[in-house]
Amino acid sequence: MPLLAAIDQGTTSTRVFITDADGAVVSQAQFEHAQHMPRQGWVEHDPVEIWRNTRKALVAALADKDISEQDIAALGISNQRETAVIWDKRTGKPVYNAIVWQDTRTNHGGDPAKYLHRTGLLHNSYPAGPKWAWILDNVAGARERAERGELLAGTIDTWLIWNLTGGGKDPANALHLTDVTNASRTLLMDLRTLEWDEELCRELGVPVGILPEIRPSIGEFGRIRRRGPLGGIPITGVLGDQQAALFGQQCLGENDAKMTYGTGLFMLLNTGTTPRISDTGMLTTVAYQREGEAPVYAQEGSVAVGGSLIQWLRDQLGILRTAEESESLAAQVPDSGGVTIVPAFSGLFAPRWRPDARGIICGLTRFVDRRHIARAALEATCLQTLEVVRAMGGDPNQLKVDGGMTSNNLLMQMQADILGIDVVRPANIETTVMGAASAAAMGISLIDAPLDLGATTTFQSKMAGPDRDRLIARWEDAVARALEQA
Repeated sequence: MPLLAAIDQGTTSTRVFITDADGAVVSQAQFEHAQHMPRQGWVEHDPVEIWRNTRKALVAALADKDISEQDIAALGISNQRETAVIWDKRTGKPVYNAIVWQDTRTNHGGDPAKYLHRTGLLHNSYPAGPKWAWILDNVAGARERAERGELLAGTIDTWLIWNLTGGGKDPANALHLTDVTNASRTLLMDLRTLEWDEELCRELGVPVGILPEIRPSIGEFGRIRRRGPLGGIPITGVLGDQQAALFGQQCLGENDAKMTYGTGLFMLLNTGTTPRISDTGMLTTVAYQREGEAPVYAQEGSVAVGGSLIQWLRDQLGILRTAEESESLAAQVPDSGGVTIVPAFSGLFAPRWRPDARGIICGLTRFVDRRHIARAALEATCLQTLEVVRAMGGDPNQLKVDGGMTSNNLLMQMQADILGIDVVRPANIETTVMGAASAAAMGISLIDAPLDLGATTTFQSKMAGPDRDRLIARWEDAVARALEQA
């Protein structure tokens, strides 16, 4: 049976999964990369470290089960979106660190809805386009070099494809490509034509000539260069991570939705082949496109801080020894003891879009200990999700969930309680990487639908309505306090 390889390049690590055509995971490998925060609100990654970790993960995943490269039929890629890189097209050396999607340095303070109907995005610090412009404006000589055709720009998918197909070792054959889902996160692509908008590029200060060619998500992205892991294997599926999760969750019908609990929290709602522009703080994005077919669109609610709040409690405050300990600690108390955490580390994203908001912990008393703090962190995740679900509209009776945090059973029960609806978790919660593997397999016509994720577990709401209302009221009061800090 042919095997599939999938790269999941995320905010904190790079993973490679190898699956069979039935969706069973055969092998996997993972390597974390450093988070660089040179100033308040700035978040950067080293693109070279990400590329090296990708190569290491590919090799390790093959070696883990002694898999031959000849057994791999195709490669898929999912990636952190909006993270922007610019590099020398001859040497492959980045001119600056990658500016991460969480970074707030490019918040401009103007009308955020200026380009909403053309791009589906708000003009704020989130999209990749303004990040590229910042690099060109703030790295000595970069704009001049870009105008001379010496530099290339891309999101992380583009950076990986370029290196996989040639890179600095073979720049003449390296392919400069992206897919429609990642291009739709830049503020530079017309949502309807699926092409770079030259007027927008001029206004935002990004030369069209440095941008990659846009292709459908499921189709041809070249072959991996011969001298490297998986040499000669075709790349046939590329999706931004949240679109990959939507695809992996088999949300292929209009009004199908999922929520991913990762570094951030992301809800996507399939809206079919017509883009639906929101007036409630939701973004509009391309969900996926199969070569030769019309694109499918989605509305999205993006929350900056999810799992990264648990990492903060572990790494910065030392309240947790491991991320998993958040569940056992929080389970030891019936509630958060009146504590509320608003984790506005990068401001507040959807539905409020307030980059000036600042994180707070309120309701502290002498009674509170680290168990209450851990439970308040889980509550913050659930309450941010509630805000997005409400802003998305409709009246859902269940929410499909995925991502690393969903292995926390207490969190999932709390989420069902706070939403007042069923929360449904698949057996395989790695929907992002499974979406990438599915796209790759469909790109070579190996399968006709996304890979199976196994049986599901349903969490049903048990919280009384008045208790839910009090918790939500306390959250809204805390958010108002966070906004007062601005």
